[in-house]
Amino acid sequence: MTPDRSLGVVGIVDAVTRQLRAGILTGEIPADAPLTEAKVSESFGVARPSAKAAIEQLVASGLLVRTAHRSARVVAIEPVMVHDVYRTRTRLESAALRELAATRTVPAAAADANSQLLRMPAGPSTETVDPDLRFHTALIDGIGSERTSRMYRSVLDEVRLCMAQVQGRRLLDAALIAAQHGEILDAVAAGDGDRAAALLAAHLRSAEDRLVEALGE
Repeated sequence: MTPDRSLGVVGIVDAVTRQLRAGILTGEIPADAPLTEAKVSESFGVARPSAKAAIEQLVASGLLVRTAHRSARVVAIEPVMVHDVYRTRTRLESAALRELAATRTVPAAAADANSQLLRMPAGPSTETVDPDLRFHTALIDGIGSERTSRMYRSVLDEVRLCMAQVQGRRLLDAALIAAQHGEILDAVAAGDGDRAAALLAAHLRSAEDRLVEALGE
């Protein structure tokens, strides 16, 4: 898809960045695939400087990596990356849960996302990914910090990247995910931040272990 020329340079760069990001996060652009300025320029019909700017945005977000004298490439995930991503999530989300529990605030968006999970058919499905991640994002957004939300979303890009690249990922049943989420929200509503954080840590550790196991295969 060629970006709309009426967008202006900044708009074109953002449009190309969004489309490249989507291709990376869905696995359409595979791990270790090179993305050169010439290739991006030709594929999207944009000037080389715009292609370069889009690539640099994705390097900054951690979806691409650029080494000396080499083109930017899609990050290939490894166990150490998965561990770091999930531990970072745990730190950020645990802090958010404690803040929410202090005022017994249950974000409506988190409850809505979990309701969607509850309505899903039994059994593991890739359809659980979006409402699952929306639930966790809503916890972060619930504390009302623009910078924390922005930081968290950069981590979620890497979570989606993990899921896209691990084809044999172990997905949990929607009902089980919803039940675990529900326990977390109940702890927040009861003002028990420590319990909410402990439940979250166990919940994320399970997802982390499944991704690492799939990588080993």
